[in-house]
Amino acid sequence: MIRNPHDDAESLALLRRYVTPGRRYLKLGGGLLRMQSPEGDRFMRSLRADAGLIAADEIAKLLEGGWRERRTAAWLVAVSRRTEFRERLGELLLASEVCCVGLAYSVALASSGTPRDADLLAAYLDRYLRRPDLGYDQTVVMGALQFIDLNLGGGRAARFRQPGGLWQQWLQDAPHMQDALDPTPSSLSLIRRLCALIDEYAEPR
Repeated sequence: MIRNPHDDAESLALLRRYVTPGRRYLKLGGGLLRMQSPEGDRFMRSLRADAGLIAADEIAKLLEGGWRERRTAAWLVAVSRRTEFRERLGELLLASEVCCVGLAYSVALASSGTPRDADLLAAYLDRYLRRPDLGYDQTVVMGALQFIDLNLGGGRAARFRQPGGLWQQWLQDAPHMQDALDPTPSSLSLIRRLCALIDEYAEPR
């Protein structure tokens, strides 16, 4: 069930405090890479400050909201290194209840970068590469999984990408991917650059 922020005063206060100022929720993603200094630096420092201030139960409540709240919460999790939300982010990614959040979940899991994060990303691919009718977040999730592979080794993405495997089948069968080049290099680059930005501003590991 998706919580409407207008249903209670606490949810509305969290929306106004962490999500909507300066339309923060719209800038969390690839748009961060287009920000120039000093705007980008101010934005990330503000995000880091809020990531340090927000309580765990408040993040949990944001993760019950719509796409704006969930996207913001996932970035606050990533920047504050709150690995206790790993399983919750994996659940939300797999459920795919709302649009416009998959990149945020993927970046948060990739920035943590443990074998368990990789397992959660792989579970998504196991489900949604079998659904070529759904143009969800398959490409960014694959980029995130490959990013973790580069850091940990193990080749967890290889089983999807082998000849005739799920990735190749999805690329062939998904209507929105017809005649498109393999998007993995651009997705991997996006994940790598966003994770580097998190590393620059986040709490030390």
